[in-house]
Amino acid sequence: MEPRPAPPEDSDEPTVPVRLSAVADLQDSLLVAMNDLKRLEGLLDHATGNLLDRFNRAIAAVDALAPEPSTPEMQDLRQTLHQAVLELQFHDMATQLLVHTGKVLRGCAYMLAEQVMEPEEDEVGMVVTHLPQNPNPVTQSEMDAGSIELF
Repeated sequence: MEPRPAPPEDSDEPTVPVRLSAVADLQDSLLVAMNDLKRLEGLLDHATGNLLDRFNRAIAAVDALAPEPSTPEMQDLRQTLHQAVLELQFHDMATQLLVHTGKVLRGCAYMLAEQVMEPEEDEVGMVVTHLPQNPNPVTQSEMDAGSIELF
């Protein structure tokens, strides 16, 4: 890709001289960060799946040991395990933030390339995904007791 020519001197568009190699390095860094976020999403998915499986097995073991909630301690244990499963909604929130951040990084990388470089012949007319419209897909910022909203 060739660098775009500078805008005409009478343009209101601000210009900042940037080396093409610096732009390419920045774009590469944004794409690497996006890929790292995707890997983190996979790790969270795996860990959350394992946690959910272990909580379900613990609940089944408690039910096998004491099928009737005969003591307050057993009732408390069952309730604690069920609440722990609800806490796994953290995974959903974290995944939404990771996906959103990946889209922002991808949009920044594409916008950077679009602003600095002329498209090659095979790229003319391609639709480029830009920044997401919503600033944040997750409005909840904590996972304290009582802050979980079930969907």
